[in-house]
Amino acid sequence: MGQTAHQYLIFETAAGFCGIAWSERGITRFQLPTKSADATERLLLRRQPGAEPTQPPPAVAEAVREVKRYFEGNETDFSGFELDLEEQDAFFKEIYAATRKIAWGQTTTYGALAKALGAGPEVARDVGQAMAKNPVALIIPCHRVLAAGGKVGGFSAPGGASTKLRMLELEGVHVGPPEQAQQSLGF
Repeated sequence: MGQTAHQYLIFETAAGFCGIAWSERGITRFQLPTKSADATERLLLRRQPGAEPTQPPPAVAEAVREVKRYFEGNETDFSGFELDLEEQDAFFKEIYAATRKIAWGQTTTYGALAKALGAGPEVARDVGQAMAKNPVALIIPCHRVLAAGGKVGGFSAPGGASTKLRMLELEGVHVGPPEQAQQSLGF
């Protein structure tokens, strides 16, 4: 069987230019925002070489609308969109399926996700690897998976951990050290 044809679209959001690629089976890639359409296109095509720019089919156009709503700070749910994860290994597909169940404004940890898959804490590293290689960031909400102790953990998107923090803040999630209580001495 021949290589599946992929198409893509670069589009603007409140956070910058995003890119989305798809096959007839579903969404194959998503590029988080950068400041320029050219940069987004370069990043997307590096991971989806040979894709052709075109107008999206209705399901992908709906995903684009939801991405725009997301970056405007509106609650969104990407769990119903069809993905084409054929290139991913079976265990990563399991990890991605579990990650897709993490709702807007919710977070989990690499270890908790491993445990939810029936694996021990030693699998947390594999979960982290799957998040780092997530082909459809945001749609598979890897930004909602944190390191132990509520630490941000890594993020392989442009902007790294600060992008992850901004995305979580859009969802009303505060990550980081607790705010210091106001000290007052009542003398």
